[in-house]
Amino acid sequence: MKSIRYIPISLFAPIIALCTFTGCKTSHYRPAVYSYLKPPLLNDGIVVDNLDTLKSDSSKIIQLTKLILADSFPNIHSLLIMKDNKLIYEHYFAGYDQNNGKNLGYIDHGAGDLHDCRSITKSVVSACIGIAIKHKFIGSIDEPVFNYFPEYARYNDSIKSKITIRHLLTMTSGLSWNEYISYSNPLNSEVRMNLTVDPIGFILNRDTKYKPGSYWVYSGGSTQILAEIIEKNSGMPIDKFAEKYLFAPLGIKKFEWNGLFFKKSMPSAASGLRLTSRDMLKIGMLYMNDGNWNKQHVLTKAWANSSLSTHVARNELKLIKKGGYGYQFWTYQETINKQTYDITEAKGNGGNAIFFCKSLRLVVVVTAGNYNNWKIKNNTYAAFCNYILPAFL
Repeated sequence: MKSIRYIPISLFAPIIALCTFTGCKTSHYRPAVYSYLKPPLLNDGIVVDNLDTLKSDSSKIIQLTKLILADSFPNIHSLLIMKDNKLIYEHYFAGYDQNNGKNLGYIDHGAGDLHDCRSITKSVVSACIGIAIKHKFIGSIDEPVFNYFPEYARYNDSIKSKITIRHLLTMTSGLSWNEYISYSNPLNSEVRMNLTVDPIGFILNRDTKYKPGSYWVYSGGSTQILAEIIEKNSGMPIDKFAEKYLFAPLGIKKFEWNGLFFKKSMPSAASGLRLTSRDMLKIGMLYMNDGNWNKQHVLTKAWANSSLSTHVARNELKLIKKGGYGYQFWTYQETINKQTYDITEAKGNGGNAIFFCKSLRLVVVVTAGNYNNWKIKNNTYAAFCNYILPAFL
């Protein structure tokens, strides 16, 4: 990645004086001038095509692109659209970004650059659970969680003993957890998990607030336990397991996986992964194609389809559309012109997302840098629902 470096203004007074007359601007500016280009064909297994080749209203996509360039949709970094297994749109945008909370400045994003996935990481961990079952590292998702953690038997009781891997996947463990407050607040449960020397003990020691399977509560702790179960059974931490069994088959060679704050040797299963936008698209393609990649069954069809299906109703959250939850995927419905479409989303903080609409054979990847800002009206979701989805109806 390349960032713009600033040089002391005092050294360039003559140039600044010249700019006064020529109209130079010292602030970042992206001209909202855009002409569509067919995505480049790379040696990465992704087929490309022209936007106008497939049935679509390309004017909506071009209009959205110009709005992003004008920052009407602020700080979006990439947008990729795949229809009928063909990448028909790919564009990258400059903007302010971070790496795991560390400011990177104003970045000129490109196809080869890694980007925070944030909670899209959870969906990748879910895929790894499916792979672990396929390769018989794990018996089934109905196995009790505490069976894997005899060293924490002191935290087990008659209610917690009923928590299964399925409950972790659907975030219905019943354990007390609060990520509904700011991630800058030290009382946020994920923040507390990141700051402890024993993250697994911290999670399993939470009070039981609900009967397992009865109530959905968003929990990065659930995902961290899933990753630990994979390591206990395969002997590989989640980043190495994903590299061997998921990324290698998909041809994903470049990635980073940040660790927890106080235990950096433990990859952050809730939000630590960084991928390129095209490689995020490969994750989406894998699920869109029932777990297959180039005729290789990376996931079973049953797992891929069940992962994107609703298993539990989500409780109403402010600023987030009501709907359901699959295996670490968000589900909801959108109604356009009196027609209802089922949507699944791998959702990440900041506006990062992989959208699926199976009925339209549509996969959309968006990366953005609006971390911890939940009040943006023209956000990633609005771009998908108001411009991208209608373009293909």
